[in-house]
Amino acid sequence: MAKVIMVQGTMSNVGKSLLTAGLCRVFTQDGYRVAPFKSQNMALNSFITKDGLEMGRAQVLQAQAAGVEPSVWMNPILLKPTDSTGSQVIVNGEVYGNLSARDYFAKKTCFWPQIFEALRKLAETADIIVIEGAGSPAEINLRSNDIVNMGLAQAVDAPVILVGDIDRGGVFAQLLGTLDLLEPEERARVGGLVINKFRGDKTILDPGVAILEERGKIPVVGVVPYTPLQLEDEDSLSERFERKEAGVIDLAVIRFPRISNYTDFDVFEQFPGVSVRYVDRTDHLGEPDLILLPGSKNTIDDLKWMRESGLEALVLQKSRNTPVFGICGGYQMMGERIDDPEGVECGGSIRGMGLLPCATVLETGKVRTQFAGEMESTEGIFSGLSGLEIQGYEIHMGRTVPTGQVRAFSPQGTGYQKGNVYGTYIHGIFDKGAVASTVIKALGERKGISMETMGAMDYDTIREREFDRLSSMLREHMDMGKIYGMLREIRLEG
Repeated sequence: MAKVIMVQGTMSNVGKSLLTAGLCRVFTQDGYRVAPFKSQNMALNSFITKDGLEMGRAQVLQAQAAGVEPSVWMNPILLKPTDSTGSQVIVNGEVYGNLSARDYFAKKTCFWPQIFEALRKLAETADIIVIEGAGSPAEINLRSNDIVNMGLAQAVDAPVILVGDIDRGGVFAQLLGTLDLLEPEERARVGGLVINKFRGDKTILDPGVAILEERGKIPVVGVVPYTPLQLEDEDSLSERFERKEAGVIDLAVIRFPRISNYTDFDVFEQFPGVSVRYVDRTDHLGEPDLILLPGSKNTIDDLKWMRESGLEALVLQKSRNTPVFGICGGYQMMGERIDDPEGVECGGSIRGMGLLPCATVLETGKVRTQFAGEMESTEGIFSGLSGLEIQGYEIHMGRTVPTGQVRAFSPQGTGYQKGNVYGTYIHGIFDKGAVASTVIKALGERKGISMETMGAMDYDTIREREFDRLSSMLREHMDMGKIYGMLREIRLEG
Protein backbone atom coordinates (compact mmCIF):
# COMPACT_ATOMS: atom_id res chain seq x y z
CA MET A 1 0.00 0.00 0.00
CA ALA A 2 1.23 3.49 -0.84
CA LYS A 3 2.52 5.78 1.87
CA VAL A 4 1.19 9.28 2.25
CA ILE A 5 2.09 12.73 3.55
CA MET A 6 0.05 15.95 3.43
CA VAL A 7 1.08 19.60 3.03
CA GLN A 8 -1.30 22.08 4.66
CA GLY A 9 -0.92 25.84 5.08
CA THR A 10 -1.83 28.54 7.54
CA MET A 11 -3.59 30.43 4.70
CA SER A 12 -3.79 30.61 0.94
CA ASN A 13 -0.65 31.43 -1.05
CA VAL A 14 1.87 30.28 1.57
CA GLY A 15 3.55 28.10 -1.07
CA LYS A 16 1.81 24.74 -0.57
CA SER A 17 1.62 23.95 -4.28
CA LEU A 18 5.31 24.48 -4.99
CA LEU A 19 6.43 22.73 -1.80
CA THR A 20 4.25 19.78 -2.79
CA ALA A 21 5.85 19.82 -6.24
CA GLY A 22 9.29 19.98 -4.65
CA LEU A 23 8.61 16.99 -2.41
CA CYS A 24 7.29 15.07 -5.43
CA ARG A 25 10.58 15.79 -7.19
CA VAL A 26 12.73 14.79 -4.20
CA PHE A 27 10.91 11.48 -3.68
CA THR A 28 11.07 10.77 -7.42
CA GLN A 29 14.79 11.48 -7.55
CA ASP A 30 15.21 9.05 -4.65
CA GLY A 31 13.70 6.27 -6.75
CA TYR A 32 10.08 6.21 -5.60
CA ARG A 33 6.98 6.23 -7.77
CA VAL A 34 5.16 9.40 -6.73
CA ALA A 35 1.72 10.91 -7.32
CA PRO A 36 0.38 14.31 -6.19
CA PHE A 37 -3.20 14.68 -4.98
CA LYS A 38 -5.61 17.47 -4.09
CA SER A 39 -9.16 16.39 -3.40
CA GLN A 40 -10.67 19.80 -4.14
CA ASN A 41 -9.02 22.64 -6.01
CA MET A 42 -10.52 26.05 -6.76
CA ALA A 43 -8.88 27.62 -9.81
CA LEU A 44 -9.62 29.04 -13.24
CA ASN A 45 -6.36 27.66 -14.60
CA SER A 46 -7.23 24.18 -15.79
CA PHE A 47 -5.79 21.50 -18.07
CA ILE A 48 -7.08 18.74 -20.33
CA THR A 49 -5.62 15.26 -19.88
CA LYS A 50 -4.89 12.83 -22.71
CA ASP A 51 -8.27 11.20 -22.16
CA GLY A 52 -10.08 14.53 -22.49
CA LEU A 53 -10.78 15.23 -18.81
CA GLU A 54 -10.35 18.50 -16.94
CA MET A 55 -8.20 19.07 -13.87
CA GLY A 56 -6.41 21.87 -12.03
CA ARG A 57 -3.06 22.99 -13.38
CA ALA A 58 -1.37 22.93 -9.95
CA GLN A 59 -1.65 19.13 -9.89
CA VAL A 60 -0.43 19.02 -13.49
CA LEU A 61 2.69 20.91 -12.41
CA GLN A 62 3.17 18.50 -9.50
CA ALA A 63 2.74 15.50 -11.79
CA GLN A 64 5.40 16.94 -14.09
CA ALA A 65 7.70 17.32 -11.08
CA ALA A 66 7.09 13.64 -10.31
CA GLY A 67 7.73 12.65 -13.93
CA VAL A 68 4.30 11.09 -14.40
CA GLU A 69 1.42 11.72 -16.77
CA PRO A 70 -1.20 14.08 -15.27
CA SER A 71 -4.38 12.21 -14.35
CA VAL A 72 -7.77 13.42 -13.21
CA TRP A 73 -7.37 11.07 -10.23
CA MET A 74 -4.90 13.64 -8.89
CA ASN A 75 -7.67 16.26 -8.63
CA PRO A 76 -11.14 14.66 -8.53
CA ILE A 77 -12.98 17.90 -7.70
CA LEU A 78 -12.27 21.20 -9.45
CA LEU A 79 -14.24 24.35 -8.68
CA LYS A 80 -14.17 27.05 -11.37
CA PRO A 81 -15.72 30.27 -9.99
CA THR A 82 -18.38 31.77 -12.23
CA ASP A 83 -19.07 34.76 -9.95
CA SER A 84 -18.49 35.82 -6.33
CA THR A 85 -20.91 33.24 -4.93
CA GLY A 86 -20.91 30.26 -7.28
CA SER A 87 -18.76 27.86 -9.27
CA GLN A 88 -18.87 25.34 -12.04
CA VAL A 89 -18.19 22.03 -10.32
CA ILE A 90 -15.99 19.54 -12.20
CA VAL A 91 -16.05 15.97 -10.81
CA ASN A 92 -13.68 13.34 -12.16
CA GLY A 93 -12.85 15.65 -15.04
CA GLU A 94 -16.41 16.30 -16.26
CA VAL A 95 -18.92 19.06 -15.61
CA TYR A 96 -21.19 18.17 -12.68
CA GLY A 97 -23.07 21.46 -12.76
CA ASN A 98 -23.10 25.04 -11.49
CA LEU A 99 -23.66 25.38 -7.74
CA SER A 100 -23.83 28.31 -5.37
CA ALA A 101 -21.29 28.33 -2.55
CA ARG A 102 -24.02 27.43 -0.06
CA ASP A 103 -25.34 24.54 -2.17
CA TYR A 104 -21.86 23.14 -2.71
CA PHE A 105 -21.04 23.46 0.99
CA ALA A 106 -24.14 21.42 1.84
CA LYS A 107 -23.40 18.82 -0.82
CA LYS A 108 -19.63 18.36 -0.87
CA THR A 109 -19.46 15.40 1.54
CA CYS A 110 -21.43 13.46 -1.09
CA PHE A 111 -18.19 13.41 -3.08
CA TRP A 112 -16.27 11.24 -0.58
CA PRO A 113 -16.70 8.13 -2.79
CA GLN A 114 -15.06 9.93 -5.75
CA ILE A 115 -12.21 11.10 -3.51
CA PHE A 116 -11.52 7.61 -2.17
CA GLU A 117 -11.79 6.08 -5.62
CA ALA A 118 -9.22 8.55 -6.96
CA LEU A 119 -6.82 7.75 -4.12
CA ARG A 120 -7.29 4.02 -4.72
CA LYS A 121 -6.39 4.49 -8.37
CA LEU A 122 -3.23 6.43 -7.47
CA ALA A 123 -2.26 3.90 -4.80
CA GLU A 124 -2.26 1.13 -7.41
CA THR A 125 0.93 2.49 -8.95
CA ALA A 126 2.42 5.00 -6.48
CA ASP A 127 4.80 4.32 -3.61
CA ILE A 128 4.21 7.79 -2.14
CA ILE A 129 1.21 10.11 -2.51
CA VAL A 130 1.86 13.76 -1.62
CA ILE A 131 -1.43 15.45 -0.74
CA GLU A 132 -1.95 19.22 -0.87
CA GLY A 133 -4.54 20.90 1.32
CA ALA A 134 -6.46 24.08 0.49
CA GLY A 135 -6.57 27.40 2.30
CA SER A 136 -6.25 26.76 6.03
CA PRO A 137 -7.29 23.85 8.28
CA ALA A 138 -8.24 26.39 10.97
CA GLU A 139 -11.30 27.74 9.15
CA ILE A 140 -13.57 26.59 11.94
CA ASN A 141 -16.79 27.39 10.07
CA LEU A 142 -15.85 24.78 7.45
CA ARG A 143 -14.66 22.00 9.78
CA SER A 144 -17.92 20.07 10.02
CA ASN A 145 -17.84 18.79 6.43
CA ASP A 146 -14.20 19.29 5.45
CA ILE A 147 -13.00 17.12 2.56
CA VAL A 148 -9.70 18.83 1.71
CA ASN A 149 -7.74 19.57 4.91
CA MET A 150 -7.92 17.81 8.29
CA GLY A 151 -11.11 16.00 7.32
CA LEU A 152 -9.21 14.31 4.52
CA ALA A 153 -6.05 13.80 6.60
CA GLN A 154 -8.06 11.97 9.26
CA ALA A 155 -9.98 9.94 6.68
CA VAL A 156 -6.80 8.52 5.11
CA ASP A 157 -4.56 8.72 8.22
CA ALA A 158 -2.15 11.20 6.64
CA PRO A 159 0.56 12.95 8.66
CA VAL A 160 0.65 16.71 8.09
CA ILE A 161 3.36 19.28 7.42
CA LEU A 162 2.03 22.76 8.31
CA VAL A 163 3.48 25.64 6.27
CA GLY A 164 3.55 29.33 7.18
CA ASP A 165 4.64 32.28 5.01
CA ILE A 166 7.11 34.57 6.76
CA ASP A 167 7.26 36.93 3.77
CA ARG A 168 3.70 38.09 4.49
CA GLY A 169 4.50 38.69 8.17
CA GLY A 170 3.30 37.19 11.42
CA VAL A 171 4.54 33.67 10.73
CA PHE A 172 4.73 32.70 14.42
CA ALA A 173 1.16 33.83 14.96
CA GLN A 174 0.14 32.01 11.78
CA LEU A 175 1.58 28.70 12.92
CA LEU A 176 0.78 28.85 16.64
CA GLY A 177 -2.68 30.32 16.00
CA THR A 178 -3.49 27.58 13.51
CA LEU A 179 -2.32 24.88 15.94
CA ASP A 180 -4.38 26.45 18.73
CA LEU A 181 -7.57 26.33 16.63
CA LEU A 182 -7.16 22.66 15.74
CA GLU A 183 -8.90 19.91 17.67
CA PRO A 184 -6.51 17.81 19.82
CA GLU A 185 -6.65 14.84 17.42
CA GLU A 186 -5.99 17.18 14.48
CA ARG A 187 -3.06 18.86 16.20
CA ALA A 188 -1.56 15.45 16.99
CA ARG A 189 -1.52 14.74 13.26
CA VAL A 190 0.89 17.65 12.56
CA GLY A 191 4.37 16.16 12.48
CA GLY A 192 6.38 19.16 11.35
CA LEU A 193 6.27 22.92 10.77
CA VAL A 194 7.80 24.77 7.83
CA ILE A 195 8.62 28.48 7.63
CA ASN A 196 8.49 29.36 3.95
CA LYS A 197 9.79 32.30 1.88
CA PHE A 198 12.44 33.42 4.39
CA ARG A 199 14.74 36.31 3.45
CA GLY A 200 17.90 37.23 5.30
CA ASP A 201 20.21 35.76 7.93
CA LYS A 202 18.73 32.60 9.44
CA THR A 203 20.73 33.00 12.65
CA ILE A 204 18.53 35.99 13.49
CA LEU A 205 15.46 33.75 13.11
CA ASP A 206 16.84 30.86 15.19
CA PRO A 207 15.65 32.16 18.61
CA GLY A 208 12.12 32.46 17.23
CA VAL A 209 12.29 28.93 15.84
CA ALA A 210 13.29 27.65 19.28
CA ILE A 211 10.35 29.41 20.94
CA LEU A 212 8.00 28.15 18.19
CA GLU A 213 9.06 24.57 18.84
CA GLU A 214 8.77 25.02 22.60
CA ARG A 215 5.28 26.49 22.48
CA GLY A 216 3.98 24.39 19.61
CA LYS A 217 5.54 21.11 20.82
CA ILE A 218 6.16 20.27 17.15
CA PRO A 219 9.55 20.35 15.38
CA VAL A 220 10.35 22.87 12.67
CA VAL A 221 11.41 20.65 9.77
CA GLY A 222 12.36 23.43 7.41
CA VAL A 223 13.12 27.12 6.94
CA VAL A 224 12.86 27.53 3.19
CA PRO A 225 14.39 30.66 1.63
CA TYR A 226 12.50 32.95 -0.69
CA THR A 227 13.62 31.77 -4.13
CA PRO A 228 12.01 33.08 -7.34
CA LEU A 229 11.29 30.09 -9.57
CA GLN A 230 10.13 30.09 -13.17
CA LEU A 231 7.18 27.86 -12.36
CA GLU A 232 3.52 28.70 -12.67
CA ASP A 233 1.64 29.49 -9.49
CA GLU A 234 -1.98 29.28 -8.38
CA ASP A 235 -4.26 32.03 -9.67
CA SER A 236 -5.79 33.38 -6.47
CA LEU A 237 -3.10 35.79 -5.27
CA SER A 238 -0.63 35.81 -8.13
CA GLU A 239 2.18 38.31 -7.69
CA ARG A 240 2.53 38.65 -11.46
CA PHE A 241 -0.68 40.70 -11.58
CA GLU A 242 1.11 43.52 -9.79
CA ARG A 243 3.93 43.94 -12.33
CA LYS A 244 3.67 47.33 -14.03
CA GLU A 245 7.09 48.19 -15.50
CA ALA A 246 7.41 47.83 -19.27
CA GLY A 247 10.39 46.00 -20.74
CA VAL A 248 12.25 46.45 -24.02
CA ILE A 249 9.55 44.22 -25.53
CA ASP A 250 6.28 44.86 -23.71
CA LEU A 251 3.32 42.46 -23.71
CA ALA A 252 0.02 43.63 -22.20
CA VAL A 253 -2.48 40.98 -21.09
CA ILE A 254 -6.00 42.27 -20.50
CA ARG A 255 -6.88 41.15 -16.99
CA PHE A 256 -10.55 40.21 -17.21
CA PRO A 257 -12.45 39.89 -13.92
CA ARG A 258 -12.92 36.18 -14.76
CA ILE A 259 -9.51 35.62 -16.39
CA SER A 260 -8.61 31.97 -16.87
CA ASN A 261 -5.56 30.02 -18.06
CA TYR A 262 -3.28 33.06 -17.96
CA THR A 263 -0.45 30.51 -17.68
CA ASP A 264 -0.58 30.58 -21.49
CA PHE A 265 1.79 33.56 -21.28
CA ASP A 266 4.25 32.32 -18.65
CA VAL A 267 6.83 31.32 -21.23
CA PHE A 268 7.30 34.95 -22.31
CA GLU A 269 8.46 35.84 -18.79
CA GLN A 270 11.59 33.75 -19.37
CA PHE A 271 12.99 36.08 -22.04
CA PRO A 272 15.43 38.79 -20.89
CA GLY A 273 14.06 42.26 -21.53
CA VAL A 274 10.47 41.06 -22.09
CA SER A 275 7.72 42.24 -19.76
CA VAL A 276 4.31 40.62 -19.31
CA ARG A 277 1.93 43.11 -17.69
CA TYR A 278 -1.65 42.39 -16.62
CA VAL A 279 -3.83 45.41 -17.32
CA ASP A 280 -7.31 46.16 -15.98
CA ARG A 281 -7.44 49.95 -16.47
CA THR A 282 -7.16 52.15 -19.54
CA ASP A 283 -4.44 54.30 -17.96
CA HIS A 284 -2.27 51.21 -17.42
CA LEU A 285 -2.29 49.92 -21.00
CA GLY A 286 0.46 52.23 -22.22
CA GLU A 287 2.09 51.47 -25.57
CA PRO A 288 2.60 47.69 -25.61
CA ASP A 289 4.19 45.83 -28.50
CA LEU A 290 1.52 43.11 -28.33
CA ILE A 291 -1.93 43.03 -26.74
CA LEU A 292 -3.06 39.62 -25.47
CA LEU A 293 -6.68 38.71 -24.76
CA PRO A 294 -6.65 35.63 -22.47
CA GLY A 295 -9.24 33.02 -21.62
CA SER A 296 -12.35 33.86 -19.63
CA LYS A 297 -14.74 31.82 -17.50
CA ASN A 298 -17.58 34.10 -18.62
CA THR A 299 -16.82 35.55 -22.05
CA ILE A 300 -19.95 37.68 -22.41
CA ASP A 301 -19.70 39.34 -18.99
CA ASP A 302 -15.99 39.99 -19.45
CA LEU A 303 -16.65 41.53 -22.86
CA LYS A 304 -19.24 43.79 -21.23
CA TRP A 305 -16.62 44.75 -18.64
CA MET A 306 -14.15 45.55 -21.44
CA ARG A 307 -16.78 47.76 -23.03
CA GLU A 308 -17.81 49.55 -19.82
CA SER A 309 -14.23 50.10 -18.63
CA GLY A 310 -13.18 51.73 -21.90
CA LEU A 311 -10.55 49.06 -22.56
CA GLU A 312 -12.37 47.74 -25.63
CA ALA A 313 -12.33 51.15 -27.33
CA LEU A 314 -8.66 51.62 -26.44
CA VAL A 315 -7.67 48.16 -27.71
CA LEU A 316 -9.57 48.78 -30.95
CA GLN A 317 -7.77 52.09 -31.38
CA LYS A 318 -4.34 50.55 -30.77
CA SER A 319 -5.08 47.54 -33.00
CA ARG A 320 -4.54 49.81 -36.02
CA ASN A 321 -0.81 49.68 -35.29
CA THR A 322 -0.38 47.06 -32.54
CA PRO A 323 -0.87 43.31 -33.08
CA VAL A 324 -3.59 41.65 -31.02
CA PHE A 325 -3.63 37.96 -30.08
CA GLY A 326 -6.61 36.26 -28.42
CA ILE A 327 -6.91 32.79 -26.90
CA CYS A 328 -10.17 30.96 -26.16
CA GLY A 329 -12.56 33.47 -24.55
CA GLY A 330 -10.40 36.35 -25.76
CA TYR A 331 -10.58 34.88 -29.27
CA GLN A 332 -14.37 34.65 -29.06
CA MET A 333 -14.59 38.32 -28.05
CA MET A 334 -12.57 39.37 -31.11
CA GLY A 335 -15.30 38.25 -33.52
CA GLU A 336 -18.36 40.10 -34.71
CA ARG A 337 -20.92 38.42 -32.47
CA ILE A 338 -21.38 35.96 -29.61
CA ASP A 339 -24.71 34.14 -29.39
CA ASP A 340 -25.82 32.22 -26.31
CA PRO A 341 -29.14 30.63 -27.32
CA GLU A 342 -29.03 27.93 -24.62
CA GLY A 343 -28.10 30.20 -21.72
CA VAL A 344 -24.66 28.67 -21.26
CA GLU A 345 -23.52 31.96 -19.69
CA CYS A 346 -26.25 34.59 -19.52
CA GLY A 347 -28.29 34.02 -22.68
CA GLY A 348 -28.99 36.32 -25.61
CA SER A 349 -26.49 37.83 -28.03
CA ILE A 350 -23.80 40.45 -27.82
CA ARG A 351 -21.83 42.39 -30.41
CA GLY A 352 -18.17 41.38 -30.50
CA MET A 353 -15.15 43.60 -30.90
CA GLY A 354 -15.18 43.21 -34.69
CA LEU A 355 -11.46 42.50 -34.98
CA LEU A 356 -12.08 39.24 -36.87
CA PRO A 357 -14.90 38.37 -39.30
CA CYS A 358 -16.08 35.45 -37.16
CA ALA A 359 -19.06 34.61 -34.99
CA THR A 360 -19.34 32.34 -31.96
CA VAL A 361 -22.28 30.30 -30.75
CA LEU A 362 -21.98 29.11 -27.14
CA GLU A 363 -23.06 25.50 -26.69
CA THR A 364 -23.69 23.35 -23.62
CA GLY A 365 -21.17 20.67 -24.57
CA LYS A 366 -17.64 21.51 -23.43
CA VAL A 367 -14.82 20.85 -25.92
CA ARG A 368 -12.01 19.09 -24.04
CA THR A 369 -9.14 17.75 -26.09
CA GLN A 370 -5.37 17.79 -26.37
CA PHE A 371 -3.93 19.11 -29.62
CA ALA A 372 -0.76 18.66 -31.68
CA GLY A 373 -0.09 19.87 -35.21
CA GLU A 374 1.56 22.53 -37.35
CA MET A 375 0.68 26.18 -37.73
CA GLU A 376 -1.09 27.15 -40.93
CA SER A 377 0.59 29.40 -43.48
CA THR A 378 0.44 32.69 -41.61
CA GLU A 379 0.63 36.30 -42.76
CA GLY A 380 1.25 39.57 -40.95
CA ILE A 381 3.86 40.28 -38.31
CA PHE A 382 3.88 36.64 -37.14
CA SER A 383 4.32 35.07 -40.57
CA GLY A 384 7.37 33.30 -39.16
CA LEU A 385 5.03 30.97 -37.25
CA SER A 386 4.07 29.24 -40.51
CA GLY A 387 4.66 25.51 -40.29
CA LEU A 388 5.95 25.51 -36.70
CA GLU A 389 4.92 22.57 -34.53
CA ILE A 390 2.55 23.36 -31.69
CA GLN A 391 1.08 21.42 -28.78
CA GLY A 392 -1.66 22.39 -26.38
CA TYR A 393 -5.25 21.73 -25.51
CA GLU A 394 -8.75 23.06 -26.11
CA ILE A 395 -11.20 23.70 -23.30
CA HIS A 396 -14.19 25.83 -24.24
CA MET A 397 -17.94 25.95 -24.64
CA GLY A 398 -18.66 27.31 -28.07
CA ARG A 399 -18.04 27.06 -31.80
CA THR A 400 -16.48 29.86 -33.87
CA VAL A 401 -17.01 30.11 -37.63
CA PRO A 402 -15.96 32.68 -40.27
CA THR A 403 -18.49 35.26 -41.43
CA GLY A 404 -16.28 36.87 -44.07
CA GLN A 405 -12.84 36.84 -45.64
CA VAL A 406 -10.47 35.44 -43.04
CA ARG A 407 -7.33 33.29 -43.02
CA ALA A 408 -6.87 30.04 -41.10
CA PHE A 409 -4.25 30.54 -38.37
CA SER A 410 -4.04 27.49 -36.11
CA PRO A 411 -4.96 24.08 -37.63
CA GLN A 412 -8.27 22.26 -37.99
CA GLY A 413 -10.47 25.32 -37.63
CA THR A 414 -9.12 26.20 -34.18
CA GLY A 415 -8.20 29.77 -35.06
CA TYR A 416 -8.22 32.56 -37.64
CA GLN A 417 -6.19 35.60 -38.59
CA LYS A 418 -6.72 38.90 -40.36
CA GLY A 419 -3.82 41.32 -40.77
CA ASN A 420 -2.07 41.55 -37.43
CA VAL A 421 -5.01 40.15 -35.47
CA TYR A 422 -4.75 36.50 -34.46
CA GLY A 423 -7.12 34.23 -32.55
CA THR A 424 -7.05 30.59 -31.47
CA TYR A 425 -8.70 28.12 -29.11
CA ILE A 426 -5.41 26.36 -28.31
CA HIS A 427 -4.10 26.89 -24.79
CA GLY A 428 -0.34 26.39 -24.43
CA ILE A 429 0.24 27.41 -28.05
CA PHE A 430 3.42 29.34 -27.13
CA ASP A 431 5.02 26.68 -24.92
CA LYS A 432 6.70 24.35 -27.41
CA GLY A 433 9.82 24.78 -29.49
CA ALA A 434 10.37 28.07 -31.31
CA VAL A 435 6.85 29.52 -31.15
CA ALA A 436 7.42 32.03 -28.33
CA SER A 437 10.88 33.05 -29.55
CA THR A 438 9.49 33.60 -33.07
CA VAL A 439 6.86 35.96 -31.64
CA ILE A 440 9.45 37.91 -29.62
CA LYS A 441 11.89 38.13 -32.54
CA ALA A 442 9.12 39.50 -34.79
CA LEU A 443 8.21 42.14 -32.22
CA GLY A 444 11.88 43.07 -31.82
CA GLU A 445 12.42 43.42 -35.57
CA ARG A 446 9.38 45.71 -35.74
CA LYS A 447 11.11 48.02 -33.23
CA GLY A 448 14.51 47.72 -34.89
CA ILE A 449 15.87 45.55 -32.06
CA SER A 450 17.83 42.43 -33.04
CA MET A 451 16.82 39.32 -31.10
CA GLU A 452 18.71 36.90 -33.35
CA THR A 453 20.90 35.58 -30.53
CA MET A 454 17.80 34.39 -28.68
CA GLY A 455 17.27 30.65 -29.00
CA ALA A 456 14.06 28.64 -28.85
CA MET A 457 12.41 28.71 -25.44
CA ASP A 458 10.81 25.32 -24.80
CA TYR A 459 8.86 25.65 -21.57
CA ASP A 460 9.11 21.95 -20.68
CA THR A 461 12.90 22.28 -20.61
CA ILE A 462 12.63 25.33 -18.36
CA ARG A 463 10.31 23.47 -15.96
CA GLU A 464 12.69 20.52 -15.65
CA ARG A 465 15.54 22.85 -14.74
CA GLU A 466 13.42 24.67 -12.17
CA PHE A 467 12.13 21.42 -10.61
CA ASP A 468 15.73 20.38 -10.01
CA ARG A 469 16.50 23.79 -8.46
CA LEU A 470 13.47 23.40 -6.20
CA SER A 471 14.39 19.90 -5.07
CA SER A 472 17.99 20.93 -4.34
CA MET A 473 16.72 23.83 -2.24
CA LEU A 474 14.40 21.57 -0.23
CA ARG A 475 17.16 19.02 0.39
CA GLU A 476 19.36 21.81 1.73
CA HIS A 477 16.79 23.61 3.88
CA MET A 478 14.36 20.88 5.00
CA ASP A 479 15.07 17.89 7.23
CA MET A 480 14.24 15.18 4.71
CA GLY A 481 15.14 12.50 7.26
CA LYS A 482 12.33 13.69 9.52
CA ILE A 483 9.97 14.01 6.58
CA TYR A 484 10.69 10.45 5.46
CA GLY A 485 10.10 9.41 9.05
CA MET A 486 6.63 10.99 8.95
CA LEU A 487 5.42 8.91 5.99
CA ARG A 488 2.54 6.62 6.90
CA GLU A 489 0.68 3.92 5.04
CA ILE A 490 -2.50 5.31 3.55
CA ARG A 491 -5.84 4.14 4.93
CA LEU A 492 -8.53 3.64 2.29
CA GLU A 493 -11.54 2.27 4.12
CA GLY A 494 -14.07 4.78 2.81
